[in-house]
Amino acid sequence: MSTLTPPDLPTPLPTPAPIPAREQAQGLICPNCSGVVPIAEGVRIVQCPYCNLHSLVQGERGVRRWQVARRIDRAGAESAARGFLSGMRKARDLSRAAKIEEILLVYLPFWRVEATVAGWLFGRLRKDKDETKPDEHYVFESMHWNDAAVDVTEFGVHRIVVSRQDLLPFDSQALHAEAMVFEPSESRTAAQDEARAHFLYRSRTAAGQTTTSYENIQLMRPEFALVYFPVWLARYSYRNRVYQVVVDGVSGKVMYGKAPGNILYRAAALVTGLAVGNLVLVNGTILAGLVANDDDSLGLLLLPIAVGIGLIVYGYRQFRYGEEVEDKPKEFQKAASGPGQGLFGGTIPGLDDLPEMMKTGMTVLDDLQEMSRKGRLP
Repeated sequence: MSTLTPPDLPTPLPTPAPIPAREQAQGLICPNCSGVVPIAEGVRIVQCPYCNLHSLVQGERGVRRWQVARRIDRAGAESAARGFLSGMRKARDLSRAAKIEEILLVYLPFWRVEATVAGWLFGRLRKDKDETKPDEHYVFESMHWNDAAVDVTEFGVHRIVVSRQDLLPFDSQALHAEAMVFEPSESRTAAQDEARAHFLYRSRTAAGQTTTSYENIQLMRPEFALVYFPVWLARYSYRNRVYQVVVDGVSGKVMYGKAPGNILYRAAALVTGLAVGNLVLVNGTILAGLVANDDDSLGLLLLPIAVGIGLIVYGYRQFRYGEEVEDKPKEFQKAASGPGQGLFGGTIPGLDDLPEMMKTGMTVLDDLQEMSRKGRLP
């Protein structure tokens, strides 16, 4: 009687390590065994987990991811947050009465675009106050742009200061083990359009032309990437209210902070703004009318009017919106992609609040008297 020998069974291959769901796309079918091959974003060569067949993936490489190493520890972040608590515009006892409740480390994602901007702008450049001359401006410059890839309403940070030398390969496991990591939620296409608008704005600003009749500006070798940047979130309490300070995890600078305002500073800013603004507005206009000649009379007359209104607006807004102080350094705010709005290109807000200014000015003394009766003033 013959003995039946069972056929040799193939040795099962080791199960490959799973790829995180956010980094894989199950869309490639292995041509050898018809198994599903997971593809990590940006990877060109993949291996089938069932038959070990290597395949070349063609198409867009996806978004290159980088990370920036943290240099500031928790103690340094707390020191920076406590330094933020002092200042003339903030409550006088804030540095003494505030209590640090928690300090968290998070990694925020930022879109980053770097490109060589090249092209020409043809237009006219002002020669003097009455004449312009033809101008041709040549652009050839390496520029970069970055902006938050998540909703930063809570954090107040739209932009980071980072160089190419600071970028390290993205290590997802290490970052998630160290801190909370946010994933991008803003549109990649919108970020690319905004970066291009920023590069065009910088080119036009550098040209300084009064009118541009023709321009041809191109982005050469654009590099689009996602950068994970470390920030410390320090939350503190003051008089039963919670505020937040955001500290740069690389440089230790305060990127954004909110604090209760100083009522004395607000009142002084309003009174000073109204007094000095009216003085410049009235006396400056009279003086400008006396010394101006026919050629430059309009410019001299408009100057004291603009300065006076600007001082009044500044003083009013310091009082009206100074109950809470927000520190937002310009280097961490959204990069410009066009001219600002309001007076002087956005330096001074618009005049929509003018009808309320005089009413506020008349009631400020009543507020000060009320605070004096309650013992809140010395």
